[in-house]
Amino acid sequence: MGAGESFAVVGAGIIGAAVARELTRRFPGAAVTVFEKEPRAAAHQTGHNSGVVHAGLYYEPGGLKARLCRRGVGLLRDLCTERALPYQACGKVVVALDAGEEARLEGIFERAVANGVPGVRLVGAGELREIEPNAVGRRALYSPETAIVDYARVTEALLDDARAAGGSVRFGTEVRAVAEAGASATVETAHGCERFDAVIACAGLQSDRLAARSGEEEGPAIVPFLGQYFVLEAAYREVVRGLVYPVPDPRYPFLGVHLTKRVDGEMTVGPNAFLSLSREGYAGLGLDVRDVASTLSFGGFWRFAAGNLATAAREVRTLASPARFIAEAGRYVPALAGARAVGASRGVRAQAMNRDGSLVDDFAIQRRGRITHIRNAPSPGATSSMAIAEHIVGSLALPA
Repeated sequence: MGAGESFAVVGAGIIGAAVARELTRRFPGAAVTVFEKEPRAAAHQTGHNSGVVHAGLYYEPGGLKARLCRRGVGLLRDLCTERALPYQACGKVVVALDAGEEARLEGIFERAVANGVPGVRLVGAGELREIEPNAVGRRALYSPETAIVDYARVTEALLDDARAAGGSVRFGTEVRAVAEAGASATVETAHGCERFDAVIACAGLQSDRLAARSGEEEGPAIVPFLGQYFVLEAAYREVVRGLVYPVPDPRYPFLGVHLTKRVDGEMTVGPNAFLSLSREGYAGLGLDVRDVASTLSFGGFWRFAAGNLATAAREVRTLASPARFIAEAGRYVPALAGARAVGASRGVRAQAMNRDGSLVDDFAIQRRGRITHIRNAPSPGATSSMAIAEHIVGSLALPA
C-alpha cells in the first residue's frame, strides 16, 4: 500500500484520532477521512474521563492491555512534549488497609514489574506518609511515573496532525454501516455510500450496534456504566500530591473510589460505577428508553447482575450521597473529614460483556478483510491510544 489508497475511520474519540494520524504517517499521500456523528471531537468517553495516564500496574503480562499501555505511555508523553500539552507525572499510590489487601497488593506489584512499569516499588506506612503526608495505610504500591493529561486536547492535537498531512474530519456525519464490497469497503451515511480501501471503526459506546448493522456478530454487547466524579472544594485541592487508589477487590468488577488530581488543579473523588440508563447521557437521569431496552434484553446483563448484587448495593449508596463518597475516600485520607464536593460531569464507560455475563477484560479488535472493528477498549484505552493505532495500522494487509 502507498499513495493513492483511501481509508475511513469511524469515530473522532482519542483512538479514532490516533488511528487517523497513524494512517497518514504510515501511508503518506493516502486519503484519510474521519467520520464523527457529533459536532466536535472527544464528545463521549474521551472527553468525560479522569485524565489519568495509566502506567500498567494491573494488566495481565503479555496481554494487549499490558503491551500497548506501556508503549502508549511513551508515545503520549512524547506527543505532549512536542505539542506543549500538559503532562504531569504526579505519581500514584495504591494503598492497602489490612492484611488481605496487602497480599493482593503484592500480586499487583508482581504484575507491574513483569510489565516493566518504571520505578514501581512497595513502601511501608512510614514511606507512604513521606510520599503522601495525608494518606494512611499499612502498605502501598508507589508508581512515581503515573501521570495526568487532558485527553480532549490530546485528541485535538492528533486530529490536527492528521489534517496537516491531508486527512479530513467530517463532523455531524453518523455512519450507519460499513461493509466489504468486492475490492473495496463501503461506508454508509445519510448522504449515501462511499468507497474506501479499508475502514477502521472506533465507535466506542456504539461499537456493538455498528458492528451488528454491518453484519458482524452481535456479541460482545456494550453495557454502559456511569461513573460519577465529585470535585472537592478549593481548600482541599492540595490534600494529596498525586493519585490515591484502593487495592482492587476481586469481589467487585470495578475499582472503587479514589482521589485523582486534574491538570487544571482541581482535585476529584470518584468514580462510582453503576448501570447507566443511557449510553450518552452525562447529566440528570439521562434516561434513553432504547438504551435501557437494549441492556435489559441482553441475557448476559442478567447473569452479570445476579453475581454482583453486593456491588450494586455498595455503588448505589455513593451514587445517592456525596457525603458517603467522601467518607469512603476518607478511609485512605482522613484529612477529608468535613470536606464538601460538587458533582462533576459524569462519564459513561463502554463495557463489553459476553453472553455468559463475564466482562471482556482485554482490548478486543476484530478484523475481517478490509474492515476492522474495535469491540472493546476500556481503560487504559486512552493511555494506549497511539499504541493501539500502531497495532491496527501496522498489521493492515488489504486483500489482493
